[in-house]
Amino acid sequence: MGRETVSTGENGVASSDPSDAFVAFEHVQKSYDGVSLVVKDLNLSIGKGEFLTMLGPSGSGKTTCLMMLAGFETATHGEIKLDGRNINQVPPHKRGIGMVFQNYALFPHMTVGENLAFPLEVRGMGKDMREAKVKRALDMVQMYAFINRRPAQLSGGQQQRIALARALVFDPSLVLMDEPLGALDKQLREHMQFEIKHLHESLGITVVYVTHDQGEALTMSDRVAVFNDGRIQQLAAPADLYERPDNSFVAQFIGENNKLSGTIESLGDGRCTVRLETGEVIDATPVNVTTKGAKTLVSIRPERVEYKPEAMPAGAHTIDAEVMEFIYMGDMFRTRLRVAGSDDFVIKSRNTLGQRMLRPGEKIKIGWAPQDARALDPM
Repeated sequence: MGRETVSTGENGVASSDPSDAFVAFEHVQKSYDGVSLVVKDLNLSIGKGEFLTMLGPSGSGKTTCLMMLAGFETATHGEIKLDGRNINQVPPHKRGIGMVFQNYALFPHMTVGENLAFPLEVRGMGKDMREAKVKRALDMVQMYAFINRRPAQLSGGQQQRIALARALVFDPSLVLMDEPLGALDKQLREHMQFEIKHLHESLGITVVYVTHDQGEALTMSDRVAVFNDGRIQQLAAPADLYERPDNSFVAQFIGENNKLSGTIESLGDGRCTVRLETGEVIDATPVNVTTKGAKTLVSIRPERVEYKPEAMPAGAHTIDAEVMEFIYMGDMFRTRLRVAGSDDFVIKSRNTLGQRMLRPGEKIKIGWAPQDARALDPM
């Protein structure tokens, strides 16, 4: 839904053809002091009905992009378009965009029903139509029974549902969400992720979502734009981001990742060999490395590593390891190992019947399929 081919230009910014985009950032820059750029030449198009997440650490530029799209910040350079129309000079209340904030932003002196009716009154909607739309929006989030309560009488999760209903009540075609689940506990946050995703799918609205939580981004999104230092490092579907990161930053930021430092020994036919700093030679897929002798950081996901010989994939690369720590986590085990000079190499394995627990100090062999090792640019 709404996914588009993405290319990376000379400036390293991910972009896609904006000609049929519902939302488009075209060469957008943002500076607060006239010197340093918080957002650097952003080119990004978002398809109608797409759920796109802007993901990145604090200060990476993701929230600034969302605020420029909402109209609360002004682009220093470039154009922002909504459904083909330049909205740079359009005030926030005339953009027709729904907005959900982390702090809910509900009016404390109004009831739930009054909070939802307010954006409809501003638009000059009649009383009967307002009541019908308020009921419909509250039914969407299973909160109609709370219509006469005030925000202070609701739990955090209930307030977030009301904030979501208020963003949807006037039938916007675009909804922006800025860390909307950040104040909720883990279990409720995970439940709300699925609720929001199901609402998106049933209503067909376009959602632009900002978070620093990788799990949220991978669970909810059609595509994820990973931001760092004011640029998009990679723009892709969640599975592509996780399985095929474009660079070391994405590999380290998305999910847990083992990294081994080394030097490229050979390159060819989409494969390479890497000599690790401790002398071992392993096979890998080259990404962002193009020359023999180049330094590299080899990335291997913890769940792709095995320490049971019978479970190792055909052609697995094997290497010696020493158990540093073995942690029982209920449904899985987490084993920390010393591998090729690193004490932070981790294996995640399912808790299956008859699986042997390892002891610190134990020497074992571990292995992984060559295609699960990616030789990336050094950080």
